[in-house]
Amino acid sequence: MRLPLKAEIVGARAVGALSRLARAGGGTTIPGKLLWKLDPDAIDRLAGRLARGSVLISATNGKTTTAAMVAEILGPDTRLAHNRAGANLVSGVASALLDADGAELGLFEVDEAALPEVARRLRPRAVCLLNLFRDQLDRYGELELVAERWRAAVRALDPEACLIVNGDDPQVGDLASEREQSVVFGLDDPRWARPGLQHAADSKYCIRCGTPYLFAAAYVGHLGDYRCPKCGHARPPLDVVARNIELSGLESASFDLVTPQGSARVGLRLPGLYNVYNALAAAALTQTMGIGLEQIQSGLERFSAAFGRFERIALGDRNVLMLLIKNPAGANEVVRTLVDAGVPPTLLVALNDGIADGRDVSWIWDVDFEPLFEHGLERLVASGERAAELALRFRYGGFPAKKIEVVPALDGALDRGLELTSAGGELAILPTYTAMLALRQIVSERGFVRPYWERAA
Repeated sequence: MRLPLKAEIVGARAVGALSRLARAGGGTTIPGKLLWKLDPDAIDRLAGRLARGSVLISATNGKTTTAAMVAEILGPDTRLAHNRAGANLVSGVASALLDADGAELGLFEVDEAALPEVARRLRPRAVCLLNLFRDQLDRYGELELVAERWRAAVRALDPEACLIVNGDDPQVGDLASEREQSVVFGLDDPRWARPGLQHAADSKYCIRCGTPYLFAAAYVGHLGDYRCPKCGHARPPLDVVARNIELSGLESASFDLVTPQGSARVGLRLPGLYNVYNALAAAALTQTMGIGLEQIQSGLERFSAAFGRFERIALGDRNVLMLLIKNPAGANEVVRTLVDAGVPPTLLVALNDGIADGRDVSWIWDVDFEPLFEHGLERLVASGERAAELALRFRYGGFPAKKIEVVPALDGALDRGLELTSAGGELAILPTYTAMLALRQIVSERGFVRPYWERAA
């Protein structure tokens, strides 16, 4: 017999409170997991209580930052149910709904594989899809499989729901053809295009006939202005566009945000083309929600880095800069940004192979680390559960063995990296997901930053 929803909520919240007291992962998913076990339909009923419905954001790269940007744009006057801590499976969404007393709108970043289930249960008013890159093949399989699941999920959306897609991604942009109510965003500034596709680019072949695409511009991985020379499949017309982009090293980026409602110059306190994409997605989504251009601009300009993504933390007389890496496309853009800004002399790279990272770490061989060697890197501290494989990758890339230190323990690697960083300097850290969580926990235990579950509360 199913318990009343009120009783289920009380029980799940009590377990979450105990979990937070025990500091067991911050309690961000445990309440949702319990509720899911007690009553799989409870998430549907909880979502039904939100007066303004829900919006979903999914992607391989950028969903956490984009969701945080949307929250900043909407501002303190919008009462949100939001999985701020990044728990983006069904249990994480359920936990956010449990904590959402008085919320009027659901804002959820959603794992790529979980999107069909979450969309089926929440019946969102809008879905924003940013990109699909090869990632965690042991979990997701090839990205074409994820794209087909997304296509089925899009077809099953409520007829009134709006779809917002990145037109620069062939797999994602094509989803706009599935719905009349769709908004397409993308970049239009060939000055920032790469001279050609990188070897690790994913969607190189026409999704309709298999012919290699011709790229007039390739911005991030396979994201760009593409056309099939055989069947004509091409990037769809863009509704929300970034033009006149300027990148300022590790500090900032700016661009002209061009929309059907007008244009505005946006200055981001974040670097890189990928954050321009994130901002475009947030702008396109919030415009469909009736938010004005001025509010969008000010929200984006207030926004600071999301947890673990270009997050700076002061540790005494030194800083650490956390730059999450988890797949070839994202890691290559981090490398590109570091090279453009000036490669730091010491770099700490931490490679784990937890379930949340993906057990298969062969992706590191598709990352172009070599430009770091060519632009001033003097010392690598390799850390994490797969530190030895990481060191081997750098050695095969031509980085001298005498400049590589293998320190598997993350606390020891952090200490060594700081030792090698001069006073007043900054240590750049490139961790995979679970390594990032662990490093941030170490830093919080030393009193330099709040634990992430407190920050997300």
